[in-house]
Amino acid sequence: MLPLCLILLFDFDFADTGIIKRFKWAPYTVTFPFPRRSVQSHFFIFSKKNLIFNLSLSLSLSLYLRFFLSLHLSSNSMASTPITIDTINPKVLECEYAVRGEIVILAQKIQEELKNNPNSHPFDEILYCNIGNPQSLSQQPITFFREVLALCDHPAILGKSETRVLFSGDSIKRASQILDQIPGRATGAYSHSQGIKGLRDTIAAGIEARDGFPVDPNDLFLTDGASPAVHMMMQLLIRSKKDGILCPIPQYPLYSASIALHGGTLVPYYLDEAAGWGMEVSELQKQLESAKSKGIIVRALVVINPGNPTGQVLAEKNQKEIVDFCKREGLVLLADEVYQENVYVPDKQFHSFKEVARSMGYGDKDIALVSFQSVSKGYYGECGKRGGYMEITGFSPEIREQIYKLASVNLCSNISGQILASLVMNPPKVGDESYDSYFAEKNAILSSLARRAQKLEDAFNGLEGVSCNRAEGAMYLFPRIVLPNKALEAAKEAKTAPDAFYARRLLNATGIVVVPGSGFGQVDGTWHIRCTILPQEDRISAIITRLTKFHTEFMDEFRG
Repeated sequence: MLPLCLILLFDFDFADTGIIKRFKWAPYTVTFPFPRRSVQSHFFIFSKKNLIFNLSLSLSLSLYLRFFLSLHLSSNSMASTPITIDTINPKVLECEYAVRGEIVILAQKIQEELKNNPNSHPFDEILYCNIGNPQSLSQQPITFFREVLALCDHPAILGKSETRVLFSGDSIKRASQILDQIPGRATGAYSHSQGIKGLRDTIAAGIEARDGFPVDPNDLFLTDGASPAVHMMMQLLIRSKKDGILCPIPQYPLYSASIALHGGTLVPYYLDEAAGWGMEVSELQKQLESAKSKGIIVRALVVINPGNPTGQVLAEKNQKEIVDFCKREGLVLLADEVYQENVYVPDKQFHSFKEVARSMGYGDKDIALVSFQSVSKGYYGECGKRGGYMEITGFSPEIREQIYKLASVNLCSNISGQILASLVMNPPKVGDESYDSYFAEKNAILSSLARRAQKLEDAFNGLEGVSCNRAEGAMYLFPRIVLPNKALEAAKEAKTAPDAFYARRLLNATGIVVVPGSGFGQVDGTWHIRCTILPQEDRISAIITRLTKFHTEFMDEFRG
């Protein structure tokens, strides 16, 4: 408590407006705003130079002073934080992104603890199996791609004799060609908002070679990975909560987050786990009609092929059914095709929706289609370079102008990402100096991913209560886990989803980071985890050993 003698050192000054402008406590002075009436309401009555207390008999003078100071501090605190959780955009609160959510935050905390105290946990490292980030798990970049990037970023070395020793001849030639397409030959300058025209020409030629149908470079928008392109389309399509987007469940959380941020409604359609995460048009029709009955105007259909988090590769027949559905219902088809290089089974192959639609005889006047591609996935895994593109077809000139306006607000995507996108779609060809090394690197990565996927698939299927569909493509497995009732009760008591409870226990026991299936959406009453296949092949056995031991102990603990 404040000693009574200190009271004599207090002095208050009023401004002419009736607001206390100074509070003196010799030898200190604090300036703060405080309405006279609010002070009076707390039993304080002030005159110009004298402090008069109208005190309740039940309270001591020192208690009043402490109460008054707490009011002063509280007032100052509120003044310094004008933004609170209650005053930010509610759409931000609504959106979630589980891939970097609660479990990952805990993993980062544990990683810091291991750094400061290596013996603080029953493991010596964190194994991030939560996100498709290949190079963070020691995947090496493609040499030809990086040589071209280095030369483009430092063109001064192109003419030096040492460069011809350190770099391949075709990477020097390609870098020179790319620099000639960049105004000022400067990778540090802004480009056209759709991307450098020469690079778009190269990408268009690559798409033509892949699909066998013409591509207009003006249909291409180069972006910082696929995510900004998805956001751009959601901005374009969503006007209010009454606008819906059909999305697969399970889905990549980018879509649910983007729909929430732009104020729309996610209309779920459920993939059939029993049919290898099959996509049935009857399910699409059912969910479309259900949304319409609620007054939702469905604007577009999202299809992720190969699937994330589910890893399935759509059959061409199925894709044709989906194209017909979108044409019939007047929906924009948003085709997420960023894993197009990641197909691991001999009986499946990737077909772009553009190729499928054109092979059916549908042109721009028949269906609106947006295809997304990224340099972050495939065999290249250049996540940090942030390169990608979208190809838009079937949109009127007026709509294209609005899409260009959205792109121009962000000025342009980064130039390194643009260059990488052109290299991905136009890699070395047979006869080029770098072709043999390029093909060897690419084949080694993809064949290793296929082996890793198979090993993890077999491991999950060997665990009690776990079933895992075939890993056909992409970079993930999405096993279903049937948890004992006692585990469900423990999760409820911990106020968390059962699969999040499992993932947290797995992390704390083994250092393995996975994402709870509840972050992707799933059929009610089922529980899953998403696990990447990206840890290097020589680490997979250790991961399986840790996982198996943990799961056995977990099931024993909660059995019965």
